[in-house]
Amino acid sequence: MHLDFLQSHAWQVSLGRFVVLLAVSLAVGWWFGAPLYAALIALSGYSVWSLVSLYQMQSWLRSRQRRPPPEDRGVWSDISAHMYTKLHAERSRKRRLVNLLRAFREGAAALPDGVVVLTRGRSVVWFNEAAARLLGLAAPRDRGAHIDGFLPLPVRSWLTEDPAQEPLREVASNLDEAIRLSFRLIPYSRDHLLLVVRDVTPLARLEQVRRDFVANVSHELRTPLTVLHGYLEMLEPEVMPQLAPVLADLRGQSRRMTQIVEDLLTLSRLEAQQQINDAERVSIRALLSTLRREAEGLSQGRHRVDIVQSCDSDLRGSTDYLHSAFSNLVSNAVRYTAEGGRIELSWQATANGGARFAVADTGYGIPAEHLPRITERFYRVSTSRSRESGGTGLGLSIVKHVLQLHQARLEIQSEVGVGSTFSCVFARERLLAPEVLMDETHAH
Repeated sequence: MHLDFLQSHAWQVSLGRFVVLLAVSLAVGWWFGAPLYAALIALSGYSVWSLVSLYQMQSWLRSRQRRPPPEDRGVWSDISAHMYTKLHAERSRKRRLVNLLRAFREGAAALPDGVVVLTRGRSVVWFNEAAARLLGLAAPRDRGAHIDGFLPLPVRSWLTEDPAQEPLREVASNLDEAIRLSFRLIPYSRDHLLLVVRDVTPLARLEQVRRDFVANVSHELRTPLTVLHGYLEMLEPEVMPQLAPVLADLRGQSRRMTQIVEDLLTLSRLEAQQQINDAERVSIRALLSTLRREAEGLSQGRHRVDIVQSCDSDLRGSTDYLHSAFSNLVSNAVRYTAEGGRIELSWQATANGGARFAVADTGYGIPAEHLPRITERFYRVSTSRSRESGGTGLGLSIVKHVLQLHQARLEIQSEVGVGSTFSCVFARERLLAPEVLMDETHAH
């Protein structure tokens, strides 16, 4: 039978020693007439020597000195050498990992964006210098502290919802109101989160310059457009029949330009506004009735308009702003739905306790590649169709900003040739119990 361990030099040495020791002891014992006693003494000595070698190897393993293992050219030496090689390789691997971690930490510390490592309970594990500067953290004092004590109130509310879905943009810093920060939360392991903080103050200033420019230009255009529109209204087509088509076209374009200017001014006001009056109750039932009348008036009997209401809750927010946003969605549905189509206005509860206002139509539909950009100002899926329908390209931008002021979001589902559904999703905190139910409760 072939045995691999017999080919090992260490085992050959150890077995050779054992055989020689046993043979010598038997020979000596035979000479004195007690071979068994001699063999027993030899085996006991060999056992003691093995225990001493084991003790030496244990001492070598426990010692913190990086000296080579003891050498006796036996199997213990081979085991020690093998363990020494493994330990040396493990030390090298740990050294490389430590150097790599140090390089990563130095790289994270040098980032211009703030980086905070958090536990699932949002306790601070580590942060870089940028995070210390932007949030007011100090090492090592704030390691282990809860991050909420260093965050603005909107960020705390954002963290309690679903922060991994969308970053939070342009929040005023706790340390300086003039500093605008953006926040992104990245789960990167089972037990840790990464909070990335970025100073967007320069971008916010540029955005403010752009908003001011648009608002000023729009405001300056309002007066000449009003004068131009007034003079066009004074010109009667009956007096100059040959110019009737030209006057009709001029009046149409004048009204369209006026509407664009008004929408730009509305959008500028929405962008400049940080919050709304939350004390106002928005009656959804009354708002749905108003929207239905507007849709039927705009449709002129060319579409079927239905209302589906399975949620009785009202909203806390601005009636004017919400009416403007919902009305934009309704007018878009009427404009982009062919004659004979159906438009449905619905107010329904969501699974997480919130509510959803939706406008569904059986119109042309929107190709999937346009959906990510459809809320951008002046973005058009079909330029010719938008001009024919009288759209300004600003309606969905107004809707998006109104919903942001109400901590809501816009969801769009569309299929070409089937239709589109635009949904405004509101959180549970925005809902109010119906007034009728409240009156009954007070009566009891």
